[in-house]
Amino acid sequence: MADRADKARWTSPLRRRRGPDWAEQTPTWRAARPALIADTLKRASARPSGNWFVAGASREVRPGSPYGRTIGGVEVVLWRSRSGGLRAGPGACPHLGAPLRDSRVVCGTLVCHWHGLALDGSAFADWQPYPAHDDGVLVWVRLDAVGGEEPTERPILPDRPAPGSGVDAVYTAVGRCEPQDVVANRLDPWHGSWFHPYSFVDLTVVREPRGEPRGDEDDAFEVDVSFRVAGRLVVPVRAEFTAPEPRTVVMRITDGEGATSVVETHATPLTAADAEQPRTAVIEAVVASSDRRGFALARAAAPVLRPLMRHTAGRLWRDDLAYAERRWELRSTGRFPG
Repeated sequence: MADRADKARWTSPLRRRRGPDWAEQTPTWRAARPALIADTLKRASARPSGNWFVAGASREVRPGSPYGRTIGGVEVVLWRSRSGGLRAGPGACPHLGAPLRDSRVVCGTLVCHWHGLALDGSAFADWQPYPAHDDGVLVWVRLDAVGGEEPTERPILPDRPAPGSGVDAVYTAVGRCEPQDVVANRLDPWHGSWFHPYSFVDLTVVREPRGEPRGDEDDAFEVDVSFRVAGRLVVPVRAEFTAPEPRTVVMRITDGEGATSVVETHATPLTAADAEQPRTAVIEAVVASSDRRGFALARAAAPVLRPLMRHTAGRLWRDDLAYAERRWELRSTGRFPG
């Protein structure tokens, strides 16, 4: 009897869309006011980051292997200690400058492949370790000389579904732009249905950021949007976009299928601030969650689902990086509109 009742209560998340086709949808250019996007970006840029930068996915830093990343023009190496703790420091060996990202980790100690100098994560000569943090999905490194702010003990972490309750995947891409161009793309939700019709339809911004003096908690976009599954089959949700720190934008599903799921977009500068050709890594973490009973199967199938999730993110960022790169190109030549 209980099983019958559960089946009777079950509802499909899919809806059949009956709205207009792409060219017939309502234009959004009047609502996507350049001044509003610029003001929202300015407030996000003024928030503290504590000098923390996302370096990559937690699972990319594997026991026994170093992981290298250049952040803000600074070469960084990360690795795991014997107990699995995260270690980080300059990417050049303090002896003769060998690239430590190509070296080996032996019993939790980073051993240079040129001459065997061993680093356990503590200071050695002028080699000073960097503070590092593993949040279970992403790894962060604190670079005070790059950030130039008041340092904090931990990065500013967005709220996520409870550990173990979701399926996470991390996608990384690199573009010729600055972090602000990536963040600006995410603070323009109006482009969704026009620029990504293969993924989003029927997008409506139902609340815009209110800004000061209401405070950061009100500085959010609220959006009704349908995720396209196939043809006219969609999944409608309500989502909120916020920028908790200068290089991060978080989309959180607040109502509908997958409520509490988040997409964190982190923009990590690879080049120094004065680089003529800036390069920025987009490191996007998707943490999907659902209260449906069958979602336990999705968690069990996470290794299979992650490549599909990364493929979906990659399809979006193929276009969104073109947006960010175009924005940088216009800014760098003094032709930015608005």
